[in-house]
Amino acid sequence: MQNEIQKDVENKMTAHRETVVLKPQVDIIEDEAQVLLIADMPGVNEKNVDIDLQGNNLTIRGQREPASCEGFTLKCAEYQPDYRYERQFTLGETIDVEHIGATMKDGVLKLSLPKVKEAAPRRIEVKLG
Repeated sequence: MQNEIQKDVENKMTAHRETVVLKPQVDIIEDEAQVLLIADMPGVNEKNVDIDLQGNNLTIRGQREPASCEGFTLKCAEYQPDYRYERQFTLGETIDVEHIGATMKDGVLKLSLPKVKEAAPRRIEVKLG
């Protein structure tokens, strides 16, 4: 019985794995000054996030690091760590691309996309005459 279990574990560990590309779930919220893009990428830390802006195309990518526990040896790996996140957005002309900011905490990426000053809504006063 022990040999059968060991063979099953070895088969699972040596099985061919392809990298799976997932689209992160995203919330987009907006106020007068900026657009916030909030993307869930569980298992991804700030070192493994890549944000690329080419023209008006914004691409976010994140790679999960395989879990490891110091002092332990992996015997069975059913949880597939070979996945990454990727999603692309097209930015409008109202976004100030020079001042985009990003933070990452607990697998949540927050992108601050400030609006250009001219694009911020303003109230126009109507005068008599």
